[in-house]
Amino acid sequence: MALLKKKTVRSVDIPTASQADLAFLLLLFFLVSTIIDVDTGIGLTLPEYIEDPETVEVPKDRMAAVLINENGDVLVDGNPTSIFQVKNNLKPRIVSKIELPSNKKLIVSVKTDRKTNYNAYIQALDQIKQAYFEVRDEYSSSNYGNKFNDLSVEDQEIVKDKVPIIISLAEPEAVKK
Repeated sequence: MALLKKKTVRSVDIPTASQADLAFLLLLFFLVSTIIDVDTGIGLTLPEYIEDPETVEVPKDRMAAVLINENGDVLVDGNPTSIFQVKNNLKPRIVSKIELPSNKKLIVSVKTDRKTNYNAYIQALDQIKQAYFEVRDEYSSSNYGNKFNDLSVEDQEIVKDKVPIIISLAEPEAVKK
């Protein structure tokens, strides 16, 4: 009589001993290769703290008041304007003060409402800075033959002295209920 061999059933097992190592390596790879975008915010240079500041009266012709309400409406010196026309309104006033001494330059005062949309505030600030940058470029081109960024450091300082960026950020008014 023939002996019948029992068939042994092979088990199909996946070795799991190194799966933790593999998961760790994949996690490490994705952490290292991922770029994390960090918003840096608005770069503003704040003035130094002065304990007892002296109050100086500024004439109205040196001030440009930019007011932004909670609806995003903009007033430049009391005249309603589009937020994208702020630059065009300020440029002639900045140009008119170029040849004056540094204590007679234009001051742009930005005032908002407490409920002003942040995006409208940033757009207005961008328009104001763009007005100053364009005036600097025009002054540089007419006096040095190059745009502001293409000038030497010494020439850039001269242009900065002629066209200083003076922006006053006024405290928002309280909203009355």
